[in-house]
Amino acid sequence: MNKYFTKSELMLWLGSVAAIITAFLIFDRKSYMTLIASLIGVTSLIFNAKGNPFGQLLMVIFSLLYGIISYKFAYYGEMVTYLGMTMPMAVVALISWLKNPYNGNKSEVAVNRLKLGEYLFSALLTAAVTFIFYFILKFLGTANMFFSTLSVATSFIAVYLTFRRSPYYAIGYSANDIVLIIMWIMAAKGDKSGISVAVCFGAFLLNDIYGFISWRKMEKRQTNFQGGSC
Repeated sequence: MNKYFTKSELMLWLGSVAAIITAFLIFDRKSYMTLIASLIGVTSLIFNAKGNPFGQLLMVIFSLLYGIISYKFAYYGEMVTYLGMTMPMAVVALISWLKNPYNGNKSEVAVNRLKLGEYLFSALLTAAVTFIFYFILKFLGTANMFFSTLSVATSFIAVYLTFRRSPYYAIGYSANDIVLIIMWIMAAKGDKSGISVAVCFGAFLLNDIYGFISWRKMEKRQTNFQGGSC
């Protein structure tokens, strides 16, 4: 761990873990599934920031646990989104990352530079998926419909760009983190344990911002290496 991660990355991870555990001890102390899911989730992000497929494996586990947690709070949109979209897409992304290692290194994925046309396609696809999910969420009687629908949009664009190995996946997840922080603060009005989930996504936000910075550096390094080898 000390050799693989930089000191800054270890500090970010340890700080995130400390914040999650502290919030759990103050506001929850009961929902151990929430604590476990949060720790798995934040660990997946630090591996994702390195372009390591192991992060996607952890994301599959987190999605399953988070779907169960969302069901308990009547956030059916989150449950359907993570169990029906994020978790399957994380599996697809895991396969994609394993099939596209950088320079034969299985612990680092090759960064993909998408063309403008694909970004436009992903935006249209996100709009279509969100439109469909809106009626599903409405039928299920989902709490906080506006933010739940917005969460679907930001989640989908994030998982799509993750699968396509674009550095901008982290921007999509950052946007989703902000939406989820708002949603869980609202949920905390009826159950204080929601605050610990909000803190979890606050930690996720910091890690996703770092993930974008890290991937941009990876992209530049990989591009320069390819240029030098030519």
